[in-house]
Amino acid sequence: MTATLPKIRILVVDDHTLFRRGLTALLQRDPQFEVVGDAGDAGEAQRRAQALRPDLILLDNHLPGVNGVDALPALLEAAPGARVLMLTVSEDEHDLAAALRNGACGYLLKTIEGDALAMAIRRAMRGESVVSEEMTGKLVAAYRGAAAPQAAPASTPAAPVSRLDALSPREHEILRGIALGQGNKEIARTLGIAETTVKIHVQHILRKLDVSSRVHAAVIAAEHGLG
Repeated sequence: MTATLPKIRILVVDDHTLFRRGLTALLQRDPQFEVVGDAGDAGEAQRRAQALRPDLILLDNHLPGVNGVDALPALLEAAPGARVLMLTVSEDEHDLAAALRNGACGYLLKTIEGDALAMAIRRAMRGESVVSEEMTGKLVAAYRGAAAPQAAPASTPAAPVSRLDALSPREHEILRGIALGQGNKEIARTLGIAETTVKIHVQHILRKLDVSSRVHAAVIAAEHGLG
């Protein structure tokens, strides 16, 4: 007998009623997802999160009054056990950085396909950080911008051997592509290799760097000047 997967209880927060309804209908097609409620602004979202205690909140950034990024701390306080995934049209790296800094476990664009959204929700519930591939390069840019004023003085002793030293030359090339926000297909085209080969290399890179996502790998690459 096949075990039934536990339900993932979801709260949808977006100021467009039709979008909320459409997204709810899309999510409800998956037997593992249960949309327990929705909200059209930050205040309503906070009240509903506190009352419903969802497992995951899909949160738009452009809300009337307080935007989604600024509402994050209050939402997480209202529902301490919830994971929050931003689902927005904003491709601004400052919104992305602020969302992750304020406690979001991921940042997705509304152009995402339904199957990819379902996968992202499951990954988020496993504790992974999930960021749209299109935003990875912007995450690196935001990270560099935040880190630049804290650059170490020239007299600082050399850092210990980097985890990047474990990568092969080809893996370095692919990691540089990840840091630039390129998807597997674009990296394959740039390097003149098969996309399946890139996928295998990416798996090896994540294992060698001891990270669970391309986003984490991109941040490590940025720390070491790749990209």
